Amino acid sequence: MRGRLWLLSIAAGVMLASQASAAVYSVDPEHTSVTFTVRHLLTKVKGRFDRFEGRIVFDPAKPEATVVTGSIDVASINTNVEERDKDLRSPRFFDADKFPKIRFRSLKVTDLSADKKSGKMHGLLTIRDVERPVVLDVSYLGEVKDPWGNVRAAFTASTMINRKDFGLTWNEVLETGGVLVGDEIKIELDVEGLRQD
Repeated sequence: MRGRLWLLSIAAGVMLASQASAAVYSVDPEHTSVTFTVRHLLTKVKGRFDRFEGRIVFDPAKPEATVVTGSIDVASINTNVEERDKDLRSPRFFDADKFPKIRFRSLKVTDLSADKKSGKMHGLLTIRDVERPVVLDVSYLGEVKDPWGNVRAAFTASTMINRKDFGLTWNEVLETGGVLVGDEIKIELDVEGLRQD
């Protein structure tokens, strides 16, 4: 019994030491972008979300232990065309009144590069209350202190999803046989995190 308690104490100590070496960053919305690209007819439409929040627990020496959570305010969607944005907020697409948030939480990081600055983050993405696994290509760009003494870290992430997997199924068939809106959506994030000491 004593041996088991001793082992549990050691394991708890290791976990606490690992957590202590990791820093916590809050996503700075003023220096972060959340964008998407989707095909419309023969071209592509780009848009963004203007309101979001996130938390990153990160240690550059142990990036495989990174933990990320975040949410996006669906009503903040912005494609620079107000009528289109109203349509995207409507029940035909995101149904922002009923499903106001897009959420993400990480599960693990794999496929780290030799310098440990890039890899694949596996997580769960929830849109319209439909949760699906996703894999993001992620990179750590470094950490700096700004002129006001704040410590900031920068990250990038990107992935492709099929909107139909999340219940975004509306479309319109064209006379030529194609469809109005593509199914594949590219998501890109340029993130600046503010270290919380």
